[in-house]
Amino acid sequence: MIEIVLIVAIADNGVIGAQGAIPWRQKSDMQRFKAMTMGRPILMGRKTFTSFPRRPLPGRTNIVITRDRDFRAPGAVVSHSVAEALTTARGDALRRSVAEIAVVGGAEIYTETMPLADRLEITEVHMSPPGDTVFPPIDRSQWEEMARETHSSGPDDHAAFSYVTYRRKR
Repeated sequence: MIEIVLIVAIADNGVIGAQGAIPWRQKSDMQRFKAMTMGRPILMGRKTFTSFPRRPLPGRTNIVITRDRDFRAPGAVVSHSVAEALTTARGDALRRSVAEIAVVGGAEIYTETMPLADRLEITEVHMSPPGDTVFPPIDRSQWEEMARETHSSGPDDHAAFSYVTYRRKR
């Protein structure tokens, strides 16, 4: 079975973005993000894709979901619905012999894919920055916390953080 995994960094106040960018710098989390997504299909919305300084992200099949029929993303696959993107991602995962599809943002895509997700890989960033984009609420009756690792901030991190894994209750 191919799992759908939402990967996200969330501040203590629920913020995941501010004016189209991540409102903190967490080098430790970026390294974890790379390790968790490398070699896998990754789904994202258009705004998330265009926020990356280097795109597409190398070593991964970038699948961009947009309603804009004229949008082009050289080096990425453009889909016009979550269902279409997941079909493409499943085929890619089978070709790559990987068992996961990573959903990497933004808020609208997380909201649409949360009911389909098997696992959440969350970095809790222990700060409360201002922002205009938040992660949808996690319904604790649907999700079980499986692992938690808390870390102090490293030299290239803005804040202390925790890596938390949730699995959907069956």
